[in-house]
Amino acid sequence: MTSRLERFIDQGVGRVPADIVLKGGRFFDLVTGELVQSDIAIGADRIVGTSGNYEGETEIDISGRIVVPGFIDTHLHIESSLVTPHEFDRCVLPYGVTTAICDPHEIANVLGAAGIEFFLESALETIMDIRVQLSSCVPATHLETSGADLPIERLLPFRDHPKVIGLAEFMNFPGVIHKDPVCMAKLDAFQGGHIDGHAPLLSGNDLNGYLSAGIRTEHECTTAGEALEKIRKGMHILVREGSVSKDLAALIPIITERLSPFLALCTDDRNPLDIAEQGHLDHMIRTSIASGVEPLAIYRAASISAARAFGLKDRGLVAPGWRADLVVLDSLENCRADMVFSAGRRVTDALFSSRRPVAPIGLDSVKARPVNAAHFGVPVAEGETPVIGVMPGKIITEHRRYRLPVRGNETTVDLANDIIKVAVIERHGKNGNHANGFVQGFGLKKGAIASTVGHDSHNICVVGVSEDDMAHAANRLGEIKGGFVVVEDGKVTGEIALPIAGLMSLEPYEEVRDILHHLRKAAFALGATLEEPFLQLAFLPLPVIPHLKISDRGMVDVDKFALIG
Repeated sequence: MTSRLERFIDQGVGRVPADIVLKGGRFFDLVTGELVQSDIAIGADRIVGTSGNYEGETEIDISGRIVVPGFIDTHLHIESSLVTPHEFDRCVLPYGVTTAICDPHEIANVLGAAGIEFFLESALETIMDIRVQLSSCVPATHLETSGADLPIERLLPFRDHPKVIGLAEFMNFPGVIHKDPVCMAKLDAFQGGHIDGHAPLLSGNDLNGYLSAGIRTEHECTTAGEALEKIRKGMHILVREGSVSKDLAALIPIITERLSPFLALCTDDRNPLDIAEQGHLDHMIRTSIASGVEPLAIYRAASISAARAFGLKDRGLVAPGWRADLVVLDSLENCRADMVFSAGRRVTDALFSSRRPVAPIGLDSVKARPVNAAHFGVPVAEGETPVIGVMPGKIITEHRRYRLPVRGNETTVDLANDIIKVAVIERHGKNGNHANGFVQGFGLKKGAIASTVGHDSHNICVVGVSEDDMAHAANRLGEIKGGFVVVEDGKVTGEIALPIAGLMSLEPYEEVRDILHHLRKAAFALGATLEEPFLQLAFLPLPVIPHLKISDRGMVDVDKFALIG
């Protein structure tokens, strides 16, 4: 009986028909940059023949179209798409993303090891190849209250799982530089494996020390100069374009044929509404080419360079013996997927229906105490008040200072300068912490917006003009078991329930997409001027991103890595 391997050889030689042959098209050779007229023969999950003529059990005419390798999203948090891994699979794979390298640290910060187990179980069922990086920073810092703690002893049992690549983004770069024992234990355990980086604005000798720990990839570069220093020091740069963090335009100058072997693409956080309106990695490819990037450079970054950066040696080229992750396009410039193949399987609705479902978890994770308007008071203080300055399209915030209006014995909002209140409320049922501050840049003139998506510890974060509306929004999150809520004049005008750990919906991605459209309208009715107010809100409590943030313990000066006051 012919073995599977022997059959591949026979199909490649042409002794027996291939399982599938794509005929009449061209493929993009990412080695030479040529468009090669050729049949593409597929046997089971791999390519068995190119640059020749083949017969197949199934033959598909792709005349006039171009085949490229499947795209690889090298860093993302599927939870931030607000849907389960199964729904993310169904949402994103038709856009040509055949591999997604995820860090489940959002759910891990809420549910701990059980959250990682949920993702690994899901990854074994999805049609796209979901690979998992083990969450390195749970909790992310000592400056906030997380729902879980994952020391190295809790991570090691997952290290040899077939879907695990290595250690996820190491956000606590001060802990690395100052040799924190907890950080050292995790880094030491993964020496020789892949360790993903997260070091915004880090440079000079501090960057050298950070990289000396064996960290090899980075997605936090926001300027070409920052990216070039890190590339020169051996890092593989993951160019990011998400729903909030939009770095592609700033990094276009480094996306060249010369540097493409050291680049990859990622989304980090992208929701179904943006995917429906713009696309996923295909959007980055289209935008880059329209901005003057050579197609060879951006398609390399989207596939072969990404695969090599993460040790995925079986994918990234249209060539015999390589995994049959393929995207059939109308043109390189338009990058519209007409057909997608994942491990040799043509992506169809029927293919998705073959997956085994995975039971949801964390349906009772929102344990915040009820609040009222009085909880959002800010006492009058001498001098200027620190204000978080939101920068549209970035998760970096500025540390601004203002003399704010006073009402009675409290400091209040300053709508003339677009300064409103922000609060973080501990929601894991641990200590009931509640911290208040001020933020500039949302545009709100009334009402409040609240969320249980608050990176990375995912406490409740709420911004607003009215303390009553802020309390109503925060309490409503407990009633719907997590999600986003918009309140205007005491009434809920928009909401989405995210009961899986307060992060993900139980509904199909199409329904989530439609609800998000309504939520945006409700936020804009309050005066919101940010393109993505909900995810921008979610990054205000992230105390590993410069310069000023807020956690459930208070305002955080990220540059000093310390609480203010």
